[in-house]
Amino acid sequence: MSCSSRVGAASQAVTSSLLASFRLLHVTAVDATSAHGTGVPTSASFSDVVKSYVALTKPRIIELLLLTTVPVMFLAQQGVPPLRLVVATFVGGALSAGSANALNCVVDADIDQLMRRTSRRPLARHEIPTRNALVFGLVLGVVSTLVLGLFVNWLSAELALAANVFYVVGYTMILKRRTTQNIVWGGAAGCFPAMIGWTAVTNELAWAPFVLFLVVFFWTPPHFWALAMRYREDYAAANVPMLPSVVSSAEVARQIVAYSWVMVATSLALWPLTPTGWFYPAIAITLGIVFLIEAYDLQSRARDTEELSVIKPMRLFHFSNAYLALLFVAAAIDPFLR
Repeated sequence: MSCSSRVGAASQAVTSSLLASFRLLHVTAVDATSAHGTGVPTSASFSDVVKSYVALTKPRIIELLLLTTVPVMFLAQQGVPPLRLVVATFVGGALSAGSANALNCVVDADIDQLMRRTSRRPLARHEIPTRNALVFGLVLGVVSTLVLGLFVNWLSAELALAANVFYVVGYTMILKRRTTQNIVWGGAAGCFPAMIGWTAVTNELAWAPFVLFLVVFFWTPPHFWALAMRYREDYAAANVPMLPSVVSSAEVARQIVAYSWVMVATSLALWPLTPTGWFYPAIAITLGIVFLIEAYDLQSRARDTEELSVIKPMRLFHFSNAYLALLFVAAAIDPFLR
Protein backbone atom coordinates (compact mmCIF):
# COMPACT_ATOMS: atom_id res chain seq x y z
CA MET A 1 0.00 0.00 0.00
CA SER A 2 1.36 3.46 -0.92
CA CYS A 3 1.97 6.23 1.64
CA SER A 4 -0.98 8.23 0.29
CA SER A 5 -3.21 5.16 0.55
CA ARG A 6 -2.13 4.56 4.14
CA VAL A 7 -2.81 8.19 5.05
CA GLY A 8 -6.21 8.00 3.36
CA ALA A 9 -7.07 4.79 5.16
CA ALA A 10 -5.91 6.21 8.47
CA SER A 11 -7.91 9.40 7.91
CA GLN A 12 -11.06 7.37 7.24
CA ALA A 13 -10.42 5.28 10.33
CA VAL A 14 -9.92 8.37 12.50
CA THR A 15 -13.05 10.01 11.08
CA SER A 16 -15.13 6.88 11.67
CA SER A 17 -13.76 6.56 15.20
CA LEU A 18 -14.57 10.18 16.04
CA LEU A 19 -18.09 9.92 14.59
CA ALA A 20 -18.66 6.76 16.60
CA SER A 21 -17.42 8.59 19.70
CA PHE A 22 -19.83 11.45 19.01
CA ARG A 23 -22.75 9.01 18.77
CA LEU A 24 -21.72 7.22 21.94
CA LEU A 25 -21.28 10.47 23.83
CA HIS A 26 -24.63 11.67 22.53
CA VAL A 27 -26.38 8.57 23.88
CA THR A 28 -24.52 8.92 27.19
CA ALA A 29 -25.48 12.59 27.39
CA VAL A 30 -29.15 11.84 26.82
CA ASP A 31 -29.07 9.05 29.39
CA ALA A 32 -27.42 11.41 31.88
CA THR A 33 -30.13 13.98 31.22
CA SER A 34 -32.89 11.48 31.83
CA ALA A 35 -31.30 10.26 35.04
CA HIS A 36 -30.06 13.51 36.54
CA GLY A 37 -31.82 16.34 34.75
CA THR A 38 -28.57 17.89 33.52
CA GLY A 39 -26.41 17.78 30.44
CA VAL A 40 -27.62 17.86 26.85
CA PRO A 41 -31.38 18.36 26.51
CA THR A 42 -33.18 15.24 25.33
CA SER A 43 -34.44 17.19 22.31
CA ALA A 44 -30.91 17.95 21.12
CA SER A 45 -30.25 16.58 17.65
CA PHE A 46 -27.08 14.75 16.68
CA SER A 47 -25.91 17.81 14.72
CA ASP A 48 -26.44 20.00 17.81
CA VAL A 49 -24.32 17.64 19.87
CA VAL A 50 -21.58 17.61 17.23
CA LYS A 51 -21.59 21.43 17.17
CA SER A 52 -21.21 21.49 20.95
CA TYR A 53 -18.23 19.16 20.87
CA VAL A 54 -16.64 21.12 18.05
CA ALA A 55 -17.11 24.31 20.10
CA LEU A 56 -15.22 22.64 22.95
CA THR A 57 -12.11 22.54 20.74
CA LYS A 58 -12.17 26.35 20.19
CA PRO A 59 -11.73 26.28 16.38
CA ARG A 60 -10.60 29.92 16.14
CA ILE A 61 -7.64 29.22 18.42
CA ILE A 62 -6.81 26.13 16.38
CA GLU A 63 -6.71 28.25 13.22
CA LEU A 64 -4.18 30.61 14.79
CA LEU A 65 -2.00 27.75 16.03
CA LEU A 66 -1.97 26.11 12.60
CA LEU A 67 -0.90 29.45 11.10
CA THR A 68 2.32 29.08 13.07
CA THR A 69 2.76 25.43 12.05
CA VAL A 70 2.25 25.06 8.31
CA PRO A 71 4.28 28.11 7.15
CA VAL A 72 7.27 26.88 9.16
CA MET A 73 7.12 23.63 7.20
CA PHE A 74 7.72 25.61 3.99
CA LEU A 75 10.62 27.43 5.64
CA ALA A 76 12.16 24.17 6.85
CA GLN A 77 11.71 22.56 3.44
CA GLN A 78 12.99 25.69 1.67
CA GLY A 79 10.15 25.06 -0.74
CA VAL A 80 6.96 23.03 -0.88
CA PRO A 81 6.87 20.12 1.59
CA PRO A 82 5.14 16.86 0.58
CA LEU A 83 1.36 17.26 0.61
CA ARG A 84 0.99 14.01 2.57
CA LEU A 85 3.22 15.43 5.31
CA VAL A 86 1.38 18.76 5.42
CA VAL A 87 -2.01 17.04 5.70
CA ALA A 88 -0.83 14.67 8.45
CA THR A 89 0.77 17.52 10.41
CA PHE A 90 -2.30 19.69 9.93
CA VAL A 91 -4.69 16.97 11.12
CA GLY A 92 -2.50 15.87 14.01
CA GLY A 93 -1.86 19.45 15.11
CA ALA A 94 -5.55 20.36 14.94
CA LEU A 95 -6.52 17.31 17.01
CA SER A 96 -3.82 18.06 19.58
CA ALA A 97 -4.89 21.69 19.94
CA GLY A 98 -8.54 20.61 20.09
CA SER A 99 -7.68 18.18 22.87
CA ALA A 100 -5.91 20.84 24.93
CA ASN A 101 -8.76 23.32 24.44
CA ALA A 102 -11.43 20.77 25.38
CA LEU A 103 -9.57 19.79 28.55
CA ASN A 104 -9.10 23.48 29.34
CA CYS A 105 -12.89 23.88 29.15
CA VAL A 106 -13.32 20.99 31.60
CA VAL A 107 -10.97 22.51 34.16
CA ASP A 108 -12.31 26.05 33.73
CA ALA A 109 -16.03 25.18 33.60
CA ASP A 110 -16.68 26.88 36.94
CA ILE A 111 -15.15 30.22 36.03
CA ASP A 112 -16.39 30.14 32.42
CA GLN A 113 -19.92 30.51 33.81
CA LEU A 114 -18.90 33.77 35.52
CA MET A 115 -17.33 35.48 32.52
CA ARG A 116 -19.22 37.11 29.63
CA ARG A 117 -16.60 36.09 27.08
CA THR A 118 -16.82 32.40 28.00
CA SER A 119 -20.36 32.04 29.32
CA ARG A 120 -21.62 30.54 26.04
CA ARG A 121 -19.13 27.67 26.00
CA PRO A 122 -20.80 24.23 26.01
CA LEU A 123 -19.87 23.26 29.56
CA ALA A 124 -20.80 26.67 30.93
CA ARG A 125 -24.25 26.22 29.35
CA HIS A 126 -24.47 22.58 30.54
CA GLU A 127 -24.86 21.36 26.97
CA ILE A 128 -22.41 18.49 27.54
CA PRO A 129 -21.78 16.43 30.68
CA THR A 130 -18.36 17.13 32.15
CA ARG A 131 -17.43 13.43 32.04
CA ASN A 132 -18.12 13.27 28.32
CA ALA A 133 -16.08 16.40 27.65
CA LEU A 134 -13.18 14.92 29.60
CA VAL A 135 -13.31 11.66 27.64
CA PHE A 136 -13.59 13.60 24.39
CA GLY A 137 -10.52 15.70 25.18
CA LEU A 138 -8.45 12.66 26.18
CA VAL A 139 -9.48 10.72 23.06
CA LEU A 140 -8.46 13.62 20.84
CA GLY A 141 -5.10 13.74 22.62
CA VAL A 142 -4.46 10.03 22.04
CA VAL A 143 -5.55 10.17 18.40
CA SER A 144 -3.43 13.25 17.70
CA THR A 145 -0.35 11.61 19.20
CA LEU A 146 -0.85 8.52 17.05
CA VAL A 147 -1.47 10.52 13.87
CA LEU A 148 1.66 12.62 14.37
CA GLY A 149 3.77 9.69 15.51
CA LEU A 150 2.75 7.28 12.75
CA PHE A 151 2.44 9.66 9.81
CA VAL A 152 4.85 12.49 10.67
CA ASN A 153 7.48 11.49 13.25
CA TRP A 154 7.62 10.77 16.96
CA LEU A 155 9.59 13.91 17.79
CA SER A 156 6.70 16.04 16.51
CA ALA A 157 4.23 13.83 18.39
CA GLU A 158 6.19 14.25 21.63
CA LEU A 159 6.33 18.04 21.21
CA ALA A 160 2.57 18.19 20.62
CA LEU A 161 1.89 16.03 23.66
CA ALA A 162 4.23 18.17 25.78
CA ALA A 163 2.40 21.33 24.64
CA ASN A 164 -0.95 19.72 25.49
CA VAL A 165 0.14 18.69 28.99
CA PHE A 166 1.80 22.04 29.69
CA TYR A 167 -1.29 23.99 28.61
CA VAL A 168 -3.72 21.90 30.63
CA VAL A 169 -1.62 21.26 33.73
CA GLY A 170 0.99 24.02 33.73
CA TYR A 171 -1.18 26.92 32.63
CA THR A 172 -4.82 26.01 33.31
CA MET A 173 -4.44 24.05 36.54
CA ILE A 174 -1.39 25.67 38.15
CA LEU A 175 -0.61 29.16 36.85
CA LYS A 176 -3.88 30.71 35.69
CA ARG A 177 -5.52 31.19 39.09
CA ARG A 178 -2.35 31.86 41.07
CA THR A 179 -0.18 34.54 39.43
CA THR A 180 -0.35 37.61 37.21
CA GLN A 181 2.43 36.00 35.17
CA ASN A 182 0.03 33.22 34.18
CA ILE A 183 -0.14 34.02 30.48
CA VAL A 184 3.57 34.88 30.24
CA TRP A 185 4.72 31.38 31.15
CA GLY A 186 1.55 29.48 30.36
CA GLY A 187 1.50 30.99 26.90
CA ALA A 188 4.60 28.93 26.07
CA ALA A 189 2.25 26.07 25.18
CA GLY A 190 1.11 28.06 22.17
CA CYS A 191 4.70 28.41 20.96
CA PHE A 192 5.21 24.70 20.28
CA PRO A 193 3.46 24.64 16.87
CA ALA A 194 6.39 26.53 15.33
CA MET A 195 8.75 23.81 16.50
CA ILE A 196 6.36 21.06 15.44
CA GLY A 197 6.18 22.48 11.93
CA TRP A 198 9.98 22.43 11.68
CA THR A 199 10.46 18.95 13.13
CA ALA A 200 7.71 17.56 10.90
CA VAL A 201 9.99 18.26 7.93
CA THR A 202 13.47 17.80 9.41
CA ASN A 203 12.85 15.41 12.34
CA GLU A 204 15.28 17.50 14.37
CA LEU A 205 15.40 20.78 16.25
CA ALA A 206 17.45 23.81 15.24
CA TRP A 207 17.93 27.47 16.10
CA ALA A 208 15.39 28.71 13.55
CA PRO A 209 12.30 27.08 15.12
CA PHE A 210 13.55 28.11 18.56
CA VAL A 211 13.63 31.74 17.41
CA LEU A 212 10.09 31.43 16.08
CA PHE A 213 9.10 29.79 19.38
CA LEU A 214 10.40 32.90 21.16
CA VAL A 215 8.60 35.24 18.75
CA VAL A 216 5.28 33.66 19.75
CA PHE A 217 6.37 33.61 23.41
CA PHE A 218 6.99 37.39 23.47
CA TRP A 219 3.95 38.06 21.25
CA THR A 220 1.52 36.31 23.62
CA PRO A 221 1.49 38.85 26.51
CA PRO A 222 0.74 41.92 24.33
CA HIS A 223 -1.83 39.92 22.39
CA PHE A 224 -3.64 38.43 25.37
CA TRP A 225 -3.32 41.38 27.75
CA ALA A 226 -5.00 43.60 25.16
CA LEU A 227 -7.94 41.17 25.13
CA ALA A 228 -7.87 40.84 28.92
CA MET A 229 -8.09 44.62 29.28
CA ARG A 230 -11.39 44.47 27.43
CA TYR A 231 -12.65 41.73 29.78
CA ARG A 232 -10.85 42.73 32.98
CA GLU A 233 -14.11 42.83 34.95
CA ASP A 234 -14.77 39.22 33.95
CA TYR A 235 -11.42 38.08 35.32
CA ALA A 236 -11.98 40.05 38.52
CA ALA A 237 -15.41 38.46 38.97
CA ALA A 238 -13.93 34.99 38.44
CA ASN A 239 -11.04 35.78 40.82
CA VAL A 240 -8.44 35.11 38.11
CA PRO A 241 -5.38 37.37 38.59
CA MET A 242 -4.94 38.30 34.93
CA LEU A 243 -2.67 41.34 34.86
CA PRO A 244 -5.24 43.89 33.58
CA SER A 245 -7.63 42.97 36.41
CA VAL A 246 -4.92 43.54 39.04
CA VAL A 247 -2.91 46.59 37.96
CA SER A 248 -3.73 49.86 36.19
CA SER A 249 -4.18 50.07 32.45
CA ALA A 250 -1.15 52.35 32.27
CA GLU A 251 1.03 49.63 33.81
CA VAL A 252 -0.40 46.97 31.51
CA ALA A 253 0.31 49.19 28.50
CA ARG A 254 3.86 49.81 29.71
CA GLN A 255 4.53 46.08 29.87
CA ILE A 256 2.89 45.57 26.48
CA VAL A 257 5.35 48.06 24.96
CA ALA A 258 8.30 46.31 26.61
CA TYR A 259 7.28 42.86 25.35
CA SER A 260 6.57 44.31 21.90
CA TRP A 261 10.12 45.59 21.57
CA VAL A 262 11.57 42.21 22.54
CA MET A 263 9.19 40.44 20.15
CA VAL A 264 10.20 42.61 17.20
CA ALA A 265 13.90 42.21 17.97
CA THR A 266 13.48 38.45 18.25
CA SER A 267 11.65 38.26 14.91
CA LEU A 268 14.67 39.87 13.21
CA ALA A 269 17.01 37.30 14.75
CA LEU A 270 15.63 34.72 12.33
CA TRP A 271 17.33 36.54 9.44
CA PRO A 272 20.97 35.65 10.27
CA LEU A 273 20.11 32.21 11.66
CA THR A 274 18.19 30.92 8.64
CA PRO A 275 19.02 31.39 4.97
CA THR A 276 16.37 34.03 4.21
CA GLY A 277 16.45 36.58 1.45
CA TRP A 278 15.29 40.20 1.56
CA PHE A 279 11.55 39.47 1.77
CA TYR A 280 11.24 38.13 5.33
CA PRO A 281 13.32 40.84 7.07
CA ALA A 282 11.55 43.56 5.07
CA ILE A 283 8.14 42.27 6.14
CA ALA A 284 9.31 41.68 9.73
CA ILE A 285 10.61 45.25 10.01
CA THR A 286 7.45 46.73 8.49
CA LEU A 287 5.10 44.69 10.67
CA GLY A 288 7.25 45.38 13.72
CA ILE A 289 7.10 49.14 13.21
CA VAL A 290 3.32 49.06 12.88
CA PHE A 291 3.02 46.84 15.99
CA LEU A 292 5.18 49.22 18.02
CA ILE A 293 3.14 52.21 16.83
CA GLU A 294 -0.04 50.46 17.97
CA ALA A 295 1.55 49.56 21.32
CA TYR A 296 2.71 53.11 21.97
CA ASP A 297 -0.68 54.50 20.92
CA LEU A 298 -2.30 52.15 23.45
CA GLN A 299 0.10 53.34 26.12
CA SER A 300 -0.70 56.96 25.29
CA ARG A 301 -4.44 56.39 25.48
CA ALA A 302 -4.14 54.48 28.79
CA ARG A 303 -1.92 57.03 30.51
CA ASP A 304 -4.60 59.02 32.32
CA THR A 305 -7.76 56.95 32.12
CA GLU A 306 -9.30 53.56 32.81
CA GLU A 307 -12.14 54.13 30.36
CA LEU A 308 -12.09 51.29 27.82
CA SER A 309 -13.86 53.35 25.17
CA VAL A 310 -10.85 55.68 25.25
CA ILE A 311 -8.13 53.03 25.64
CA LYS A 312 -9.51 50.84 22.80
CA PRO A 313 -7.40 47.76 23.64
CA MET A 314 -9.07 45.62 20.97
CA ARG A 315 -7.30 47.62 18.25
CA LEU A 316 -3.98 46.11 19.31
CA PHE A 317 -5.55 42.69 19.86
CA HIS A 318 -6.94 42.49 16.32
CA PHE A 319 -3.71 43.75 14.76
CA SER A 320 -1.68 41.27 16.80
CA ASN A 321 -3.53 38.42 15.07
CA ALA A 322 -2.73 39.89 11.66
CA TYR A 323 0.87 40.51 12.70
CA LEU A 324 1.56 36.91 13.63
CA ALA A 325 -0.18 35.46 10.58
CA LEU A 326 1.58 37.78 8.13
CA LEU A 327 4.98 37.28 9.76
CA PHE A 328 4.79 33.50 9.47
CA VAL A 329 3.40 33.65 5.95
CA ALA A 330 6.36 35.87 5.03
CA ALA A 331 8.71 33.21 6.39
CA ALA A 332 6.96 30.64 4.18
CA ILE A 333 7.07 32.81 1.04
CA ASP A 334 10.69 33.92 1.39
CA PRO A 335 12.29 30.69 0.03
CA PHE A 336 10.38 31.10 -3.24
CA LEU A 337 11.83 34.57 -3.87
CA ARG A 338 15.48 33.53 -3.77
